[in-house]
Amino acid sequence: MSLLDVSVTEFTKQLAAKTSVPGGGGASALVGSIGIALGSMVGEFTVGKKKYVDVEDDIKELMIKANELQSKLLKSIDDDATAFEPLSKAYAIPKEDSSRDIIMEQCLKDAAKVPYEIVKLAAAAIDLQEEFAIKGSKLMISDAATGVALLAGAMKGAAVNVKVNTNLMKDRDYAKAIDDSVDEYLDRYLVKADNIYSAVISRL
Repeated sequence: MSLLDVSVTEFTKQLAAKTSVPGGGGASALVGSIGIALGSMVGEFTVGKKKYVDVEDDIKELMIKANELQSKLLKSIDDDATAFEPLSKAYAIPKEDSSRDIIMEQCLKDAAKVPYEIVKLAAAAIDLQEEFAIKGSKLMISDAATGVALLAGAMKGAAVNVKVNTNLMKDRDYAKAIDDSVDEYLDRYLVKADNIYSAVISRL
């Protein structure tokens, strides 16, 4: 059953339960999807207003991109759960089994891919949210700020879920390349998210 088909109440119950999935990766994806959805909300309250006619086409384009990112982030909830299941089984392989290291390594790489994708999606969403905050209705910029705060949280959550897997990889060159890329996203986009948030606060 897809995690997208359960209620918010049930999803949070499953998060709180003694189960492997959903976990931090899926939670980060959900938070990210909510974050960019707030950007779309800003767009909805901007389009059609005479005051913002000059940016209406830009806002409509932003909303299309935001919807695409929201869909990808929601899909990542199930993708994260699917990727983690083989890894949880790999941990149960006896250490004396000669195939364990090979299987574990591939499972770790697969498990890291989804949160790494969430990091990148959150970054793209922060870029969009900046434009929503600048061009969107001034009555809704608090929602853009809320969205960017959630996206920053989603990025940090996804990043640590990448690193918990790369930390265990035998292929240290591969692991370092992924870690370095994640760090670059964090260094750039957490600062950007803070700046967007602060800029909105200054306008209230």
